[in-house]
Amino acid sequence: MDKNDDFIVQDFLPFLLNRAAEDSSLEFQKLYKGRYGMLRTEWRVLFHLGMYNRMTARDISQRAKIHKTKISRAVAKLAERRWVSRSRDESDRRAEHLELTAAGRGVYDDLRKQARAYDQKLTKGFSAGDVALLRRMLRQLASMECPVDLEI
Repeated sequence: MDKNDDFIVQDFLPFLLNRAAEDSSLEFQKLYKGRYGMLRTEWRVLFHLGMYNRMTARDISQRAKIHKTKISRAVAKLAERRWVSRSRDESDRRAEHLELTAAGRGVYDDLRKQARAYDQKLTKGFSAGDVALLRRMLRQLASMECPVDLEI
């Protein structure tokens, strides 16, 4: 290692963000996968429909930053389980409107409670101010196109 190189990968922000995201996501994944057999994209689609009600795959893709192909697969699985209903848009036959069924709403309500409890578990070691600051900074980072001007 070069003595003049003070770069430490463990302090590199993308490394830290990825590590925190992976560790916390995998723990929550055990819950929704174990309880309902869902994959990550499926629960994300389910949650978007639970929060925003009637949406198209395109709407979900834009909000969740998930490729439409993955959303289509997730919707097919959720519809197969009768958690999501699909209806054609009469003005644009290519588009489908997606909504949670009563059973899907029950799954969403249950997982929402579990997500809230898990979120509290994750943040219990921080002050309310630190949690608010962390959420604000992460939202800011997530909305940036490129957080730094890279010159390579």
